[in-house]
Amino acid sequence: MGMEKHKPYIAMIIIQFIYTGMALLSKASISAGVKPSVFVAYRQALAALFLAPFALYFESQKSPPLPFKLLCKIFFVSVIGVTASLNLYYMGLNFISATIATASTNTIPTMVFILAVCFGMEGLAITHYHGMAKVLGSVVVLSGAMVFTFIKGPPLYTVLQNEGLGHTAKSRSTEDWIKGSCLELAGNLTWSVWLTMQRPIIKQYPAKLRLTTMQCFFSCIGSAVWGAVAERDISSWKLGWDIGLGIVVTAVSYWLQVWVVDKKGPVFTAMFSPLALVLTAIMSAILFKETLHWGSVCGALLLVIGLYSFLWGKKAEAKFEIIEQKTEQIKEGVALECITCTSVPDEQQGKREGDH
Repeated sequence: MGMEKHKPYIAMIIIQFIYTGMALLSKASISAGVKPSVFVAYRQALAALFLAPFALYFESQKSPPLPFKLLCKIFFVSVIGVTASLNLYYMGLNFISATIATASTNTIPTMVFILAVCFGMEGLAITHYHGMAKVLGSVVVLSGAMVFTFIKGPPLYTVLQNEGLGHTAKSRSTEDWIKGSCLELAGNLTWSVWLTMQRPIIKQYPAKLRLTTMQCFFSCIGSAVWGAVAERDISSWKLGWDIGLGIVVTAVSYWLQVWVVDKKGPVFTAMFSPLALVLTAIMSAILFKETLHWGSVCGALLLVIGLYSFLWGKKAEAKFEIIEQKTEQIKEGVALECITCTSVPDEQQGKREGDH
């Protein structure tokens, strides 16, 4: 039972390690000339092919019916939330570093929290301490991401050789930085919409493997159309090892994320994104020779504080809801007992009057 309780946390840590590896691999691939739209189209196609046999085997008996209206909803969410998000992310990655791109993803928890509150999936409850902790945690996470992105400060160490994995670290213009940041924020917004919409879709179609496979397939169609318009050069579609490596990581990360959203909700899922930032910053410094600054360290510290504040608020909220449910049950039991007690004397009084 104890291990079962920790599974969502373990899954989210694994997902963040996967995202870190993909961010570094994607940066190296795009720097080497791979087109973002081609990268996304192949990743999604191969992920769908990888997941399809497992979905058919494990969920062949318990697969629920799929109405046409729900199918259209899944298609729409896949194109908006996955196709647009990934393409915008990789387009932005062409103009900024992997660390800054990962830092921008820490706006996702705040975006998801706002969307979840608007759709009635999350309670605000700022009059309670757990609600204040959730709001404060979101604000601190966003502040940490801003500090990490905008405030460099003095370097943490001196880089002797500025040559990294497959490319040389270079200074970027303000125009590139603004363009890349805007693309990343747009991608984060569409990803937040995707995360928020997972829970209601899972309630209608609980076969998670099949749902994940369909979303990969639909996003592949959208990415292929996007890529066909953006990249008409046939040579751009040549399949390389870096794209092939995305098969397993894309499939596993999507399936794990859908599973965690079902168990813990979209906001819980999004709040682990600061971990990927810290991991990416460390690995970028080692592999790409990107210099870490004190501003990055302070921003990362704020991110960790905000993360724990939010998770503590979520845990306290769950306990508060359990106590409220028990209190309501006790009140209902007392009220029922009072009704029973008052009805018995009335019946006895009626019997006595009948005897007279």
